Amino acid sequence: MTSMTPAKANEYLTTPATDQRAYSLSVSTQGGKTVYLAGQLNIADPNNKPLPGDFDGQARAAFQRIQKTLEASGGKLSDIVSMTVFITDVRNGEHFSDIRKEFFAPGKYPASALIAIRNLGIPGALIEIQATAVVGGK
Repeated sequence: MTSMTPAKANEYLTTPATDQRAYSLSVSTQGGKTVYLAGQLNIADPNNKPLPGDFDGQARAAFQRIQKTLEASGGKLSDIVSMTVFITDVRNGEHFSDIRKEFFAPGKYPASALIAIRNLGIPGALIEIQATAVVGGK
């Protein structure tokens, strides 16, 4: 019979500066199933009420869509190890950090890139979040 070494929990490499901006320099994981999430954006609330021009609403809605997608794969937001965030107005970058803190435990933020671009694929979209998660095995 083969013995298995239990997988370790995610390990986060952070600094005070990265904690303030709600991201980690790196996240190490072992075991589990890797889930690659397509970019998520949302310009309507759950009742299909438009959110154009509402960065906060679009950001929170994108996180909610990611959460539902992960749940369908047996995971949760805390399983995200990396994310790429695209925003159409660089002035929303620091504010995005505050919104991300609502969804992740302090010091357990995904490794992340924040990229300002001119437009996204859907008119009126202000933010899109793409992520990678490792589900289970911890």
